[in-house]
Amino acid sequence: MLRFLLSRILAATPTLLIVTVSVFVMIRLVPGDPAQLLLGDLADPVSLAAMRAKMGLDQPWTTQFWIWFSSALHGDLGTSITTGEPVSHLVWSRFLTSAQVVLCAVLFAALVSVPAGMIAAWKQNKWPDLLLVGSATLLVSMPAFWLGLLILLFFGLKLQWLPVVGYVSIADDWRGGLLYLVMPILTLFLHEIGVLIRMARASTLDVLRLDYVTHARAKGLSERAVLTHHVFRNAFGPTWTLIGLVLGNLLGGIAVVETVFTIPGLGRLLVDSIFARDYPVIQGCLLCVATAYVLVNLVIDLCYPIFDPRVTVQ
Repeated sequence: MLRFLLSRILAATPTLLIVTVSVFVMIRLVPGDPAQLLLGDLADPVSLAAMRAKMGLDQPWTTQFWIWFSSALHGDLGTSITTGEPVSHLVWSRFLTSAQVVLCAVLFAALVSVPAGMIAAWKQNKWPDLLLVGSATLLVSMPAFWLGLLILLFFGLKLQWLPVVGYVSIADDWRGGLLYLVMPILTLFLHEIGVLIRMARASTLDVLRLDYVTHARAKGLSERAVLTHHVFRNAFGPTWTLIGLVLGNLLGGIAVVETVFTIPGLGRLLVDSIFARDYPVIQGCLLCVATAYVLVNLVIDLCYPIFDPRVTVQ
């Protein structure tokens, strides 16, 4: 088991290094001068040169990368140009807000979609299957921002059950904070449940066709026992992989939902930083999202032998 863990961790290390280099290079290729942005358009050349030297922009790219990379390893991602706050503190606080929404949405989607997909496979070509597959296809075809606007219109403006604008942290007021998170979580839940239902159904159908399932039924086991004890664990492996991909994608693509519901998360911070051309914050957000995606998939890979007995660990 230890050998398996070490091999997966070592395999993820080059990916993290490539991600770090890619983030640094992409930011350097963006047009614009951070020193000019900080001092304003009326700054004289001498002040600009001094500011570039202070920010290390007069150094070669290799030197700049090494300084930034070594600082990032110690948790220092620089300072925001617009607010003057440490980027690491700013990114981490916003990441926690986004993680609350994404983790809750993926958890609820997994709890609902896996049983629903198994039921659809068990009742293949019958009305439960047609209803679930039709609903899943409809939800998959809806863009997240459009689905969020519909939820905002119905629950926020029509019924007035939930607050429409603003945000309250759960740490400050957990009751009020939960109300502000209901609609974003519901939007991501409905947006991702469709693809998970379809995957759970497809993997369950593959397992139901295997010989050992037929043998279990021939022994007189009930359908409930066959599904729970013989089908679920073998069918859950592919769905577990997809859950990891969905979780990573939502962490990177939550900006639209946070903008619709005015949630001050990492995606909203990235969008605001792009408009403000705050390069250190953009760099920190991209690095955080990319690192989270790699780590999530690493955890999914490490847990895969637990959920799929066909995977052997040496």
